[in-house]
Amino acid sequence: MKKSVKRGLGFGITSGIITTLGLMTGLFSGTHSKLAVLGGIITIAIADAFSDAFGIHISEESAGNSKKNVMRSTISAFSTKFLTALIFIIPIILTDLNKAIIINVILGLILLSIFTYLVSKNNGQKPINHIFEHLFIAIIVIIITYFVGVGINKLFV
Repeated sequence: MKKSVKRGLGFGITSGIITTLGLMTGLFSGTHSKLAVLGGIITIAIADAFSDAFGIHISEESAGNSKKNVMRSTISAFSTKFLTALIFIIPIILTDLNKAIIINVILGLILLSIFTYLVSKNNGQKPINHIFEHLFIAIIVIIITYFVGVGINKLFV
């Protein structure tokens, strides 16, 4: 796999998981509305995927990479971020919101662990430290956004 594609995939998958989990937990704790959480996920799948892909695009251009490699990184970042975010819609549609949030948090942490494991193994590193580091970051994001949603609910609802 081309290095430019790997960069886009890595960025898109990790950003797709962490951003979507943060948004979901914040919206859930702030609104307890299935519609708000579903709308938020779809919105982030579109807007943040374009934003991240454009960020990768500019970054790759700034590094002086070829037009072909810039486009590979851009397309892989967009498509993986978009599809990763959309995965979290399935439990929201199929079950009640409380269960869906729990399922999605577990799903997201598992996907992040698997991806981290694969990247670490590919780089000849011990995966366990990287997995714990990445899970720690994701869990911190989830906790902070959850309490931000609670705070917004208390202040404005």
